[in-house]
Amino acid sequence: DTSMFPLIQRCCFHTPFKLQKLTGPRLLLYGRNKTTCSSLGLCLQRNVCLLSRSPSLNPASVYATKLQAFHTSLPFFKKKTPKESETKGSGVMQKSMESLKESPKPALYISLAGLIPFVSVPLAMAIQGTYYPELVFAQVTYAAATVSFLGGMRWGFALPDNSPAKPDWLNLANSTVPPLLAWQALLFKEITSGAIMLVIALGVAVHYDISLLPAYPRWFKVLRVVGTVVMVLSLLATAALKTFLEEQLSDSRN
Repeated sequence: DTSMFPLIQRCCFHTPFKLQKLTGPRLLLYGRNKTTCSSLGLCLQRNVCLLSRSPSLNPASVYATKLQAFHTSLPFFKKKTPKESETKGSGVMQKSMESLKESPKPALYISLAGLIPFVSVPLAMAIQGTYYPELVFAQVTYAAATVSFLGGMRWGFALPDNSPAKPDWLNLANSTVPPLLAWQALLFKEITSGAIMLVIALGVAVHYDISLLPAYPRWFKVLRVVGTVVMVLSLLATAALKTFLEEQLSDSRN
């Protein structure tokens, strides 16, 4: 740039010069912004004066140091690209699927078959477009029994002598919380309130199995998470369909 030539010439011939502030006419002549050019000129002149006053540097090193100012660039901070985050997410999903495939066949098939009563009820009501209170009550009752089973399963894991989990208050007393929540869900007269209580109980049970008992095998943890997600979504779908179909029926009657 032509605006930098006088400064380079003074630096190379080691001639002292005063600090100069670029004014408005000079900015108009060189076509530069006033704030940017003035700050750049002051910074470069200050560095040149400091280098020229240093007695320990020879002329060659001073000239080399001065010329380095014209080749510097802003630091580049590496950010994670969306492809890298997607790769990590796909890696976690792939490991989870591999762990699920490593699960024993009886445990996998029985767990998947146990999800059929959860999925079939909202699916049948959505296809028929009709609310069936008997089916919804059967689903809620089955969910309460499932939550009780998941809570008592920790007793069977902690009681054997060679178990990595101890039969202490943390393992045995906490396992009674999901059955108590399931019992409370059956006491609600409103099916929607019972379904929400069962969702909370399922969340408590999976939290215990994933966080408080790390000795469970990985395939079992993945199976518990997948099963809990399907059960929770099925109960929420049933509650939503109940509200929607009842409102639709009342509107048709009116």
